[in-house]
Amino acid sequence: MNPQLILCLVICIITVAFYIYGKFPMAVVAMGSVAAFLVTGCIDGPTVLGYFGNNNGIMIMSMFVVAAGFNKTQFVKNVANGLNRFAKGSLTKILMGYVLVAILLSQFIQSPVVVFGILAPLLAQTVEGIGVKPSKVMFSLGVACIATCSAFPLGSGATVAAELNGYLAAGGYTDFVVQLTDPMKARLPLVIVCALYCIFLAPRLAPDEPVVAIQQNENRGAQAALNRKQLPKFQEIAAFIIFFGTTIALIFQKYVGLDTWIICLVAGVLMVVTGVLSQDEAVAAMPTWMYLLFVGSLAMGGALTNTGAGQLIGDAVASAANSLNNPFLIYLMFFIIPFLMTQVMQNRGVMLIFIPLAAQACKSMGANPVGVVICIQAACLTAFMTPMATAAVPYYMAAGGYDIKSVFKQSVIPAILFCAVSVIWSTLAFPLY
Repeated sequence: MNPQLILCLVICIITVAFYIYGKFPMAVVAMGSVAAFLVTGCIDGPTVLGYFGNNNGIMIMSMFVVAAGFNKTQFVKNVANGLNRFAKGSLTKILMGYVLVAILLSQFIQSPVVVFGILAPLLAQTVEGIGVKPSKVMFSLGVACIATCSAFPLGSGATVAAELNGYLAAGGYTDFVVQLTDPMKARLPLVIVCALYCIFLAPRLAPDEPVVAIQQNENRGAQAALNRKQLPKFQEIAAFIIFFGTTIALIFQKYVGLDTWIICLVAGVLMVVTGVLSQDEAVAAMPTWMYLLFVGSLAMGGALTNTGAGQLIGDAVASAANSLNNPFLIYLMFFIIPFLMTQVMQNRGVMLIFIPLAAQACKSMGANPVGVVICIQAACLTAFMTPMATAAVPYYMAAGGYDIKSVFKQSVIPAILFCAVSVIWSTLAFPLY
């Protein structure tokens, strides 16, 4: 086995162990792992510099600024108060509204980070208005945004079938075709279970108080929000236009012709230029620790890919699948292993490894690959247990005041539940033979 591959795996294991240990700041652990990957040659300098300028990272920081500006408007307070009156103090009713809106937006905006960034400030104000801390609800919102992304053939979801067919064609397995509605057929039970869990059960396991400080928590407590002085009319209107203009531009991004990170960056700059936020307020809105954590997750995923560790695991899975005769076990393997790998690698990278391998394994078995490749995609898009899984995880950690341990505790039950639902349903709805 390649010595560098072994070093990469050892560094990854140590990094995850330190995250779980929790005695050192997560940003320090993340940057320590980046340094280790650099020194051992698992990744090179220019690649790491590219991670610091990653477009998703810029998008996340920009959305924090946009959300901070929008959070100062009376619209936020009015929506929060309106939902409070409707909910009559019921946290369940509040979550029902936000989770359903999150699922809807996640079909049009192919980024859980963006959807969460749009809804998080509204949800924070709403629950604080009834005396509940954001730590009680941000996990629910984050998981709803992550696990239901592009599940229906609407907006970005309409391209999923074409993407999966591209993987099958690349592998020379064109006997089967993924139909436009197949991804929805495969993932609909998961979406329903996810919504029910996030609304009714997740809040019961969420901490009543933030485990770590919430970004700007002292400036946006319930009473501070309700008593905040109204912005001048121009700034109030500007913040409203910038926020909803950004939302519309993101929904119709492919028609706008700009990348999502550019849209978010421009919106963040406009919040300062128009005077909605001061320079100091904009800087304070961006959690540096979360950004460093995000860079660390990119470095870990890059190291696993560069050293061939990800491919090694994928090849082993494909070989094992060929030796199994039980369709349920095959589906289970192709869900669990990509799901676990996506906790330490970006989901797109895991999909690129496993979907072609699954197609080849199915081809050699003479099996229908449609359900398997959709199951892999669902597994990769349902990763929410660690900050390395997707950029939305460190985002909801910052908004909810969670550390690694609290995220893991909240994630275990939904992870098992989502896996069971996906595997059982896929086995029934998409027979291999």
